Amino acid sequence: MEQIHRLRLALPLLFSGLVALSASPAAAAGPPKGGDKKKGGGLTFIQLQTLTATVAGERGGRAVMTLEAGLDIPDEKLREAAELSTPRLRAAFSQSLRVYAAGLGPAALPNADYLARQLQRDADRVLGKGGATLLLGTILVN
Repeated sequence: MEQIHRLRLALPLLFSGLVALSASPAAAAGPPKGGDKKKGGGLTFIQLQTLTATVAGERGGRAVMTLEAGLDIPDEKLREAAELSTPRLRAAFSQSLRVYAAGLGPAALPNADYLARQLQRDADRVLGKGGATLLLGTILVN
């Protein structure tokens, strides 16, 4: 019994050692040189937090729809404005997603094309002009 207890204590140590040994040389070299740190999606990409909405589930229950979205904005001034307007963008996207999800039937699949068009309209409205391209990630109903 004592050996099992020792093994339980040693496993996390062993695991952390393996993780440290498996670190890539690129990660050990530090951040890329050149001043700008590349983020996921590129330097012109703004990732928004996951959006959620309640949908009708099977057998009269409820389910949750989650949607990942971001904006690709090559224009630096518009991108800065979008970063400052992130709460307004999230609010507009969340409202559109909730309205759409409220009309979705229990067994219906989300229409990614419709959602992309609607959220693109919201982005253009909030930012006051075009120039931001909406990019959708995963859409799940669970």
